[in-house]
Amino acid sequence: MSQWILISMVLGVLVGWMYPEADRATHHWAATDLAILSTVFLRMIKSLIVPLLFSTLVVGIAGHGDDMKRVGRLAFRSILYFEIVTTLALVVGLAAVNLVKPGRGIDVLSGSAEQGTTLAATKTTVASMLEHTVPQSFFQAASENQVLQIVFFTILFAVGLAKVTNAPAKKFMLSACESLSEVMFKFVGVVMGFAPIGIGAAIAVTVSKSGIGVLKTLGLLVGTLYGALVVFIVFVLIPIALMARVPIKRFIKAVKEPWLIAFSSASSEAALPLAMERMEQLGVPRRIVAFVLPTGYSFNLDGTTLYLALASVFVAQAAGVDMPLSTQLAMMLTLMLTSKGVAAVPRASLVILSGTLVQFGLPLQAVGVILGVDALMDMARTSTNVLGNCLATVVMARWEGDFDKPARDTPVLDAVAGQPLRVPGVQTPSE
Repeated sequence: MSQWILISMVLGVLVGWMYPEADRATHHWAATDLAILSTVFLRMIKSLIVPLLFSTLVVGIAGHGDDMKRVGRLAFRSILYFEIVTTLALVVGLAAVNLVKPGRGIDVLSGSAEQGTTLAATKTTVASMLEHTVPQSFFQAASENQVLQIVFFTILFAVGLAKVTNAPAKKFMLSACESLSEVMFKFVGVVMGFAPIGIGAAIAVTVSKSGIGVLKTLGLLVGTLYGALVVFIVFVLIPIALMARVPIKRFIKAVKEPWLIAFSSASSEAALPLAMERMEQLGVPRRIVAFVLPTGYSFNLDGTTLYLALASVFVAQAAGVDMPLSTQLAMMLTLMLTSKGVAAVPRASLVILSGTLVQFGLPLQAVGVILGVDALMDMARTSTNVLGNCLATVVMARWEGDFDKPARDTPVLDAVAGQPLRVPGVQTPSE
């Protein structure tokens, strides 16, 4: 699969370069017309996310009986890990932008402030973050693919199921969810067969719209982001992997395809189902995969966090605003808080960036300028997000002492009957 994805990416770049949107009048056709193929692929991926998350998370939590302390411990450790790593991402981004100074010589006032004003209108307060976490309706959250809301509802549902004392009812629901999760993982395999076509089309559309020439003006910004992400991976993620005794070669092999899908499609959702499957195959228990990966999509956006630190200071440099370190640190704290609240909002990073620019009196015209290369930067930050979240699942499994243990049928004890209920693939706390 990986080689076909790489081939499709190369072909996509060539097609996008040969048939740019700007030359549509000459060729009577542009690579942007292939957008339907990438859209179909992404819609197929999104259609399986909700049943996959719901079924795996319910079995992972309710399958442990009344051991809710273990679930709470995993949640606490995950959030703690997420905050530490995203803070390090902010530090790397801040250091990179102050060292390279990519904003010098860039005229951001030539851009339009209209798009930035619209994006800044989205409120990103702590209250909005909490409100966004809780769904009004599970079906509404499912139809909109609100991952964090789905996780919130599913955790409460699983806790309620764990407290059910009716053995037949509990066994039926757990067996149904386990069966559903098995079917959905097979569904993932079917959809991934279309991946090279959808990914090639997505790359072609991106290159056709933006063009390679756009890098001439903002190439230093894009290069700084890519360089900073490499530094983050080498000096943050790899040391974490070594400290957690992650099998590096096996991990790279497992994460390769989800990373390629995220990079080429610039969509974390597109990579989520395959990432869940690959991490489970690597040896991470399903209960940890089902909790950590979706939660990380809201709280562990390493690539996006680094980008926001870099882009915000880039705007200050381009606008000629002398921003002392104390103000930069205040801006980073703002980004840490607001980046948690709009994870499911389209172009979330630009929404957060626009709101931050308004708060610190920086020109919103910069958003219009950055949009020219945002697609190229989105590919890098999204793929880094997926990489960081996949690593987080392995680190949490190590921390819990559950990594790379053989999967087997284990009993789920019913509180009333006192008899073990066999649910395939569910691990007991003792494992």
